Amino acid sequence: MAAAAAPGALGTLRAGRARLAAACCARLGPGWRLPGFLRGPRVAPAMWARGWAPAAGGSAPRRGYSSDVKTEDELRVRYLEEENRGIVVLGINRAYAKNSFSKNLVKMLSKAVDALKSDKKVRTIIVRSEVPGVFCAGADLKERVKMNPSEVGPFVSKIRAVINEIADLPVPTIAAIDGLALGGGLELALACDIRVAASSAKMGLVETKLAIIPGGGGTQRLPRAIGVSLAKELIFSARVLDGQEAKAVGLISHVLEQNPEGDAAYRKALDLAREFLPQGPVAMRVAKLAINQGMEVDLVTGLAIEEACYAQVNSQGSVRARHLTGRTEDTEDSLRHVPRVAGAGPHGVRPHSASLRRQAMECCG
Repeated sequence: MAAAAAPGALGTLRAGRARLAAACCARLGPGWRLPGFLRGPRVAPAMWARGWAPAAGGSAPRRGYSSDVKTEDELRVRYLEEENRGIVVLGINRAYAKNSFSKNLVKMLSKAVDALKSDKKVRTIIVRSEVPGVFCAGADLKERVKMNPSEVGPFVSKIRAVINEIADLPVPTIAAIDGLALGGGLELALACDIRVAASSAKMGLVETKLAIIPGGGGTQRLPRAIGVSLAKELIFSARVLDGQEAKAVGLISHVLEQNPEGDAAYRKALDLAREFLPQGPVAMRVAKLAINQGMEVDLVTGLAIEEACYAQVNSQGSVRARHLTGRTEDTEDSLRHVPRVAGAGPHGVRPHSASLRRQAMECCG
């Protein structure tokens, strides 16, 4: 067994967990419950490999993991099925390190995001924790202290890069914060389009306590989310907010009372993702592009960006026709006849119209 090969106490722990999981899986039957921390809602065998599915007689989702997921995986990527088809869940699973960013986790995240950004079947991505009470505790300081000084900068740069990659995903992303989200963990959540949290969750950029500053985008994304003055106050003080406080300052969109299973934020995120599924997939991607590009410039330039993006999905009705009839001919030709984005704002910002059209055309697939 691979877990048994790991050295020391960690190897013993992993081997014990693997044996326990194997014993439990061998006894699975209708309505059987896993013991202790592995226990979840009652799940029938036929639902086991489907991801989250509605419970009988109600709309509450129930957890069902595919049998090919190994317990030692630091990142679990699940493509949900049936009525949830199109929703992908990225589950961080480093319980022994509070889901902190390790070199391996960063590598796995980058690989997963690289695959997702080009997958046209993906409609919404949820980022969550597989560990109760923790979302992500930032960088793995135990691993970091063992690095040579020359390794620290590149490691932080890789964390920043993967967080930026998540921010640049073309489809809606939702961070489900059911526990601790500190430092890089909150920066990961800030990179998502929407954040939902349990009232018991704790969130904060606490780097100034360590005599450093946020290095994964926090100094830029937090002010954009809640305003400059309040962002400065929170970063200067290293203050930690609970779910209700985070909702009050606009850091999250929804706050929920935590449930006995510890996944209230995830369930809300799944409800939101289901709301997105019936909407036009091309429109969703181009709308995100227009919003993201427009927020970085003045209003006049932003409106020009919206006009150019609108033309991508409305030009001669070609994209709509393709969506309704499946016809693809002449789509690319019609998209070329898009008005160029003209004019610069008071700060001299002029979006690169050719680049913008190309990105929107990629969204139109």
